[in-house]
Amino acid sequence: MKSLTHALSCNSLSISTPQNAITRCLCSSPFVASIVSSTLALAPHAHADENALSTPHNKKTLEHIVVQAQKTSQNLQDVPVAVTALSGQDLVETVSRDVFDLQNYVPAFGAFQNQSVTNSGFSIRGIGTSSQNFGFESSVGLYVDGVYRARQNALINDLVDIESIEVLRGPQGTLFGKNTAAGAMTLTTVAPSHDERDGFAEAIIGNDNLVRLSAGSSFSLIDDVLAMRVSGFSSHSDGFITDERSGQTLNNRNRSAIKAQLLYTPTADISVRLIADYGELDERCCGALTFQNNIQANDIAGKFGTDALLLQPPFNATIYGRDNFYDYKTSLSQTPLSKMEDKGLSVQVDVALNKAWDLVSISAYRAFDSLDTVDTDFSDADLLTATNDAKQQSFSQEIRLHYTSENVRGLMGVYYYSQNLDLTFDTTTQDDFSAFFNAAAPDLLPLANAINELSAVTSGFIAPAAAPAPSGTAFAHSAYQEQDSIALFSQLDWLLNSDFTLTTGLRYTREEKSIIGAYDEQGPGIDGLTQDPAQWPNVGRAVVGLQNIAAALAEGQAPTAQSLNAIAPFQRAGWGYFFLGSAAVMPRPDLNEELDDSQLTGTVKLAYHPNDNTLTYASFATGYKAGGTNTDRILPSLSPLFDAEKSRSAEIGIKHDFEEYGVRVNAAAHYTQISDFQATTFTGTGFNLQNAGDIIVKGIELEATWLMTESTELHAVASRTLANFDEFKRGTCWVAYTWHTGIDDPGRVEPNDPFCSRDGDRVGFEPQNSLSLMLNHYFEVGSYPASASIDYQYTGDVFLDDANDPYKYADDFSLFNVRVSFTIPQWGSEIIAWSRNVFDKEYVARSGFDVPVQTGKIMAYPGAPRSFGVTFRKSF
Repeated sequence: MKSLTHALSCNSLSISTPQNAITRCLCSSPFVASIVSSTLALAPHAHADENALSTPHNKKTLEHIVVQAQKTSQNLQDVPVAVTALSGQDLVETVSRDVFDLQNYVPAFGAFQNQSVTNSGFSIRGIGTSSQNFGFESSVGLYVDGVYRARQNALINDLVDIESIEVLRGPQGTLFGKNTAAGAMTLTTVAPSHDERDGFAEAIIGNDNLVRLSAGSSFSLIDDVLAMRVSGFSSHSDGFITDERSGQTLNNRNRSAIKAQLLYTPTADISVRLIADYGELDERCCGALTFQNNIQANDIAGKFGTDALLLQPPFNATIYGRDNFYDYKTSLSQTPLSKMEDKGLSVQVDVALNKAWDLVSISAYRAFDSLDTVDTDFSDADLLTATNDAKQQSFSQEIRLHYTSENVRGLMGVYYYSQNLDLTFDTTTQDDFSAFFNAAAPDLLPLANAINELSAVTSGFIAPAAAPAPSGTAFAHSAYQEQDSIALFSQLDWLLNSDFTLTTGLRYTREEKSIIGAYDEQGPGIDGLTQDPAQWPNVGRAVVGLQNIAAALAEGQAPTAQSLNAIAPFQRAGWGYFFLGSAAVMPRPDLNEELDDSQLTGTVKLAYHPNDNTLTYASFATGYKAGGTNTDRILPSLSPLFDAEKSRSAEIGIKHDFEEYGVRVNAAAHYTQISDFQATTFTGTGFNLQNAGDIIVKGIELEATWLMTESTELHAVASRTLANFDEFKRGTCWVAYTWHTGIDDPGRVEPNDPFCSRDGDRVGFEPQNSLSLMLNHYFEVGSYPASASIDYQYTGDVFLDDANDPYKYADDFSLFNVRVSFTIPQWGSEIIAWSRNVFDKEYVARSGFDVPVQTGKIMAYPGAPRSFGVTFRKSF
């Protein structure tokens, strides 16, 4: 493990190295893509090791980086995989506190956060998954110390005490746990050791009252046999968005975690690593701001929306517009709440059976609980709130046999994963909702008034109209899902000769899922809504019924049963909810479904190593993301099941070191087809998970390092990624743009069809171009090593969702980060002064949405403004 630790520590951004510590290396990721042009994005580099702080180097040498991209230790420059590797020292030096900061240093990688902390996710090469629906699995697999994490937001340890991070781009259909379609991120934490200098204590203090304290240390319990490591952190800060109603800030930090490990090495051939961890989070996240209001349509005179209504009594809501977006202010009747508790236990056993065979076993249990509450009308009118309470427990077991001989090396294994998911999701109408419905649906009031008049005339013989949409009505649904997955896999490297290596891999995966769902509606006068469409309120039938009743009464006759039945639905509380056009409040039968699926995936790679400094390769790989069950409330006519998402990818790459110039260039080009892409689509009444069709992704990626002088280095990462829907017939239609302009979505085939074709459109949330540059300069202040660094990050324009609505377009932007570091070797200490987004650039954080029941209004998530602070780190 020490050799890997040392090798990886050379992998990223060196900021606090001495003046001549230019022995840098590139965390490389091949030049992934096909057919278009490229830009540069920033790639991190490595630090030699923590003791290197006091050991100057005089060579301009590209360092050796060891990665585990193929589940075995290999030199990064010899791996025919598009992978970026970052060391723990890189994270310290760049003050990268969470995965969102990693976007600066990894090409074609995105991390985004929406309604809540639970609704966060990753994307690689334009493909990702972000949904509060727990029926989704991730397109990007997350693994921490070899253990799969089902929800990407489960990573709440703030990147503390990390040994290394590897981001693998492209389908991972052979070696990695749950078999993902877009890529994988693996995190390895620092293992226990017997080293007397293996501890640290760190404090980060910054604006918005940021205070993060972290520490970790190893202890030798039995010399060379049993070691222990304990690490943890606590992080608190205010948010950068102000809720003017409560005075609280949103997007704050309030999280902590602790990890305890034991490493038992009774012999040189056996090691057992036991890890127990616990983390919790309680934050007000996430703040969405008004990107487009609907007080009045922009291009249609006299057309007013719900914001015009909410401005008036009794609501008197605070309404914002696009001009207020970067004031970072909102007003909510309830601030968003995100709570999470994540805990687990894992055991990894490594046994060297003989010179040729090694055994690895990883057993893990994890539990993840989350609670999210969101004000889903996104205003300070008391209209709607939603609560998502979920509990997940999982068990996984992986066993691998590794084989090494003169001409063949590889592994074979089995992987088992079982998960139980238990959740409840409630949408509840608040105090102002009844008045809001009456004001927003004036066409229904005359009908209700007519029924009331008849009731008065008949002295109550005919019942009056009931409350159409009483406040305090809860639309609840629960889901219990069981999942079992088992996979057999093998990958072999055939050393054809000294220059060529052929890699073949195959994986068989079997997935079984079952879901039981229950749906209910409870409120004042409501004990469930009828599921029989024949008994739903119908204005046309009711008008005829009223006319017949009036005629019968005028003639002194009793109304017919048919006439009374026509108005009966309007005499039951909650009849107005049927006119909201929202699946979230529509009654539906309970759910009991099963899914059984199997897939065969794999890879073929041919690597050519003409000399020690050059690797070229070509690969073909397939991957797959399991099908699933929709845990949301959807229309009964829609299927709750969706099929597996499958990917096929071809890639060519080159890795080359120009040692005489201190230059390393790793590049790749790729072409990927995603079939049966799993998408969340607006159906006209709600959101449904479905297989959207096919996506074509093609692009190029570059990571480069240039050791310009003995005291200056430049790192660059670039990507151009074109991700487009090749076929998507039942996609989401434009909403806001059509409401404001009257121009219909050109993808709509039929006039009243709630779906529109998105064939040829861009995949939402993803920029086509990204470029990052990082310049590090090393010098001395007196006798103390110091460094100065500047990052530049360019992110191209994006559509804020998959509809490609012209009103949901965000322009490109550029950010700058700066750092100055001072090292005091005799104290084993480092001080880093830093600032992110130093020029306070205003930008949208790649995501936006139409507000429920408020057509024409768009909310979006702002990017973080300038932040700054100081890091104090002590090694011991």
